[in-house]
Amino acid sequence: MKKAVLVVSFGTSYKETREKTIEVCERKIKEAFEGYDFFRAFTSNMIIRKLKNRDNIHIENPIEALDRLHKEGYEEVIVQTLHIICGEEYTKLKEQISEYSNKFEKITLGRPLLSQIDDYKETVEALKSQIPKLEDNEAIVFMGHGTEHEAHSAYPALDYMLKQENLKAYVGTVEGYPEIEEVIVNLKKDKISKVRLMPFMLVAGDHAINDMAGDDDDSWNTILNKSGFETKIHLKGLGENESIQNKFVKHALDCVEALNGGGN
Repeated sequence: MKKAVLVVSFGTSYKETREKTIEVCERKIKEAFEGYDFFRAFTSNMIIRKLKNRDNIHIENPIEALDRLHKEGYEEVIVQTLHIICGEEYTKLKEQISEYSNKFEKITLGRPLLSQIDDYKETVEALKSQIPKLEDNEAIVFMGHGTEHEAHSAYPALDYMLKQENLKAYVGTVEGYPEIEEVIVNLKKDKISKVRLMPFMLVAGDHAINDMAGDDDDSWNTILNKSGFETKIHLKGLGENESIQNKFVKHALDCVEALNGGGN
């Protein structure tokens, strides 16, 4: 039986963070799947076009990759997403894969970073490893992407779990709830005056570099400074966290167990 593992991420056009995050996760999954051929896909057609036009790098989208796997005679396909929540991108991918259920003998999709309750608990433990020792008046603010999808509740749920672990960490989003203004209200209520900004995204790409750390008036760094907070920037995507990398590997391996009748 021809077997393939397809790792799917949103993608990024930033080479340095791609190598430290997406490619490391891909490599670890590839190494964990002996006997499987490895493939990758990005869900962002905009990034795919940019990489092709700028760098002459060709990356398939999930439909192109699945069509090729079917044409080349693969019978079992494990698709592992590197998305963070069960949002719009993951839902679209899930729908696309369902359309291929009759083209492969076995095909399944691994869950994103945050899905089951244990995922949140394990992610909080992973985040502890990248949170430095903080002063009494200092806290972490994580920037998530956010979504208008019903999965937006993942962010306040994570924020709550961080507080349960007595971590001085707050979660906000670029596109959704809570926004930076809501985070600032809580920072002031808790008498925080120093903030370390970290992306809660797989890669430290455009959102982290510009929306979080940029100098424009609408960047979180600028907004926090104007609100009286002293800031420090940490440009490190979640994909650089070894525990997060290992979680994606585990989610992929869970797919194999599920296909063999021993899933959760």
